Amino acid sequence: MRTVVAAALGECVHVAGVTNFLRLAEAAGWRTVFLGPAVSISDLLAAARREHADLVGVSYRLTPETGEALLGEFAEEADELRSSGVRFCFGGTPPVAERARAFGFFEQVFDGHQSAEEVLAYLKGKPLAQRASTDFPQTTVERISWKSPYPVVRHHFGLPTMEATLDGVARIAEARVLDVISLGIDQDAQENFFHPERQDPRRRGAGGVPVRSADDYRALYAASRCGNYPLMRTYSGTDDFVRLAELYVDTIHNAWAAIPLFWFNQMDGRGPWDLEGSIRQHQEVISWYAERNIPVELNEAHHWGLREAPDVIFVVASYLAAYNARACGVHDYIAPFMFNSPPSLSDAMDLAKMLAVLELIQPLAAADFRIWRQTRTGLLSYPLQIDAARAHLASSVYLQMALRPHILHVVSHTEAEHAAMADDVIEACRLARRAVDNALRGQPDMTADPQIQERKEELVSEAGLTLEAIRRLSKPGVSEPWLDAPTLARAVTSGLLDAPHLQNNRYGRGEIRVRTDKRGACVAVEPTTGKVLAEEQRIASVLAHVRVTSAPRGKPTEKEGKR
Repeated sequence: MRTVVAAALGECVHVAGVTNFLRLAEAAGWRTVFLGPAVSISDLLAAARREHADLVGVSYRLTPETGEALLGEFAEEADELRSSGVRFCFGGTPPVAERARAFGFFEQVFDGHQSAEEVLAYLKGKPLAQRASTDFPQTTVERISWKSPYPVVRHHFGLPTMEATLDGVARIAEARVLDVISLGIDQDAQENFFHPERQDPRRRGAGGVPVRSADDYRALYAASRCGNYPLMRTYSGTDDFVRLAELYVDTIHNAWAAIPLFWFNQMDGRGPWDLEGSIRQHQEVISWYAERNIPVELNEAHHWGLREAPDVIFVVASYLAAYNARACGVHDYIAPFMFNSPPSLSDAMDLAKMLAVLELIQPLAAADFRIWRQTRTGLLSYPLQIDAARAHLASSVYLQMALRPHILHVVSHTEAEHAAMADDVIEACRLARRAVDNALRGQPDMTADPQIQERKEELVSEAGLTLEAIRRLSKPGVSEPWLDAPTLARAVTSGLLDAPHLQNNRYGRGEIRVRTDKRGACVAVEPTTGKVLAEEQRIASVLAHVRVTSAPRGKPTEKEGKR
């Protein structure tokens, strides 16, 4: 094991920076020796020899003039050790750090502007002076390992014009505040990229950047080739699924795919496919990514949570997503956990819901099915007032850290007012990173709270009932109901999977009613009385009417039943 010895030099008694540096060194696998404040040159060098140090960390945070003289003397005294292969780094205030750099003695100089992740990268063997893409892992799993124990940070970004988005991508990359830029593309690009005759000029830029050619995608990726060389990804298309997947991989080297099961079709108005047909299409494109060993996220539960589905349906949707991912051959599954959806949830019940998801999906994990946890703040939970929104972002991220996420999806504090600009993305990521730092310094174990554990167990039990009910919807001869497109579609059309926002929907029933109970949990209630409706009762009521209400409503389209 490598050893680092560190101290505040001379008359300097400020050691907070030293201890933070050593904490990161321990996370990177180093043996650390802390000598304390006001350590003489001779004592520091003697300890370096005694401990067989591989790296010596020197800190000085007083006046630049005295620091310059002291560091000059230190460099002379330590030259023998340096010549023998011992490495030296320095940390101090920017004025002192400038003097330290001038000596050319220290391998790395930290002046406080470097993030914890950058310091950690240095300790893992990546000098900060390097700025080539090869110095920053360019696959999702490698980036996760490289950043650990810090999560990989991602943010959604896409403006109504190519020019503004290109400029923003470059600025975000240069800021080195995130690891993954999630391209937000407009709906015409998701649905009609290969069909210019179907595109509507009036919709150009609606919901994201209007990419209209492969070269547009290549240009966006090229703009990210600076700073910390962030990965790039985008969401699944809503038509021509595999063809678009091929385009994404070829142009932006899609870091991972994000694909739902029940959405991106006629049910949410985002694509031309019927419900059952789109489920088959989604399973096909999941398998396509799996065959190429590209990670896949099934952002299924997000859609139910945003439509105020009760907690149990969120949990069930999360399990069905993971189950389908494994069955489709995915090796690296990115399990999404959207907090604050609906916004009325208490932190305790929100965390309980996520723990229930983890308990259900974790048994699916295997050597060839790795589960990576990704958390985010619910889009609809942000207040309009900007200072309150900043506070909400930080507190939400701190709560999310209870799951120790591998990926942190930052949602900008500006989203209630406007889509995030480049400066908004940078600020939001910095706010989130501070919350992460605080959590990693010793966050209490909120998951141990008895009320949280009780609710988790309740949800696990209820979800089991719902999953079994979905199994019972399958026709004779179906061996895997949770993978069977007709059965899954029937789970929606029957009302077993339902949400209040699905009223007047072609496939969803929208008949379920919910409220936030005194615990802060989102539960189903009896529509006429408002009393809490136990999941067993709700299931019985739905199944009693399946035969007369399960058929899709509305006229079939040309793609009805298409595989």
